[in-house]
Amino acid sequence: VQLQASGGGLVQAGDSLRLSCAASGRSISRYTMGWFRRPPGKERELVAAIDSWGSKTEIVDAVKGRFTISRDNAKGMVYLDMNSLKPDDTAAYYCASHRATRTWGLSPGQYDAWGRGTQVTVSS
Repeated sequence: VQLQASGGGLVQAGDSLRLSCAASGRSISRYTMGWFRRPPGKERELVAAIDSWGSKTEIVDAVKGRFTISRDNAKGMVYLDMNSLKPDDTAAYYCASHRATRTWGLSPGQYDAWGRGTQVTVSS
C-alpha cells in the first residue's frame, strides 16, 4: 500500500487543520490506521489510531479533546481533524497502516506502511 498525507501548512495558534491520508495499491479497510508525528529534534510519536471498522479510537493525552481521527474505507481515506492548534503541535505528520489485519496496536513498530509526511507549523 502507498499512503500519501496532505493538508499540512503554516497556521496560527488556535487555528484548525484537516489532514488527509489517501491509500492506493491495496485496500486499508481491514487495517488499523494511525497518525504519528515527529516534532523537530524529537522522536516519532503516536497521535491517534483508529481500528479497521472505525469503532475504536485512541487519542493521546497531548491532543485529546482537540484532535479527532476518522476514516472512510470506501474511499480509502483516513483523516485527522486538528482544532485549537498549539505551537507544540508543530511537527511532520505521517499516516501509517498496521502490519496485520484486524489487529489493534499503538506502537510505531507495529506499522509497516508509512506515507510521506505533511508538515504542520503552528506559530504563536
